[in-house]
Amino acid sequence: MQFCRTTMEILFATIRPRRSSVSDPETLLLQRYLQRSSRYIPCDYREFTSEAGLFAYLDRPARRTTPYLVLTDSRGKQMSSEEFATALGSVQDSGVQQLVMAIGPADGWSTEALRRASLTIAFGRITLPHELAVVVAAEQIYRALTIRAGHPYHHGH
Repeated sequence: MQFCRTTMEILFATIRPRRSSVSDPETLLLQRYLQRSSRYIPCDYREFTSEAGLFAYLDRPARRTTPYLVLTDSRGKQMSSEEFATALGSVQDSGVQQLVMAIGPADGWSTEALRRASLTIAFGRITLPHELAVVVAAEQIYRALTIRAGHPYHHGH
């Protein structure tokens, strides 16, 4: 599959009541994956204190296309890394300007949030803390980008 750079950007978003510290080990690991992914596509990270705050951000009229919202939830679709890379490529190739990969509130996503999602995915049936879930999401985005680019990072496993 040929990889091409588009104008899409990726925002990693978490819903959490307290802000993380830039010196936390998980924040440093997240930043590492954001930097790696940014070689392929612009990436950023933002924390929201509530689901309503995330949706207010998504509803702002700043883009010509509606953000593609990916929610992480243990009840979501489970995919292999290759399947996720294909899904990411389809979104990227469709002309979407922003993909938002969101890690939900501690008590789970509301019914309204799940309804608004473009895709709901699971990293298995386990529950992960926000700090770890966002790192897993960032690594999977990086892995998907390298799969699409034909980079040897993935090696089919």
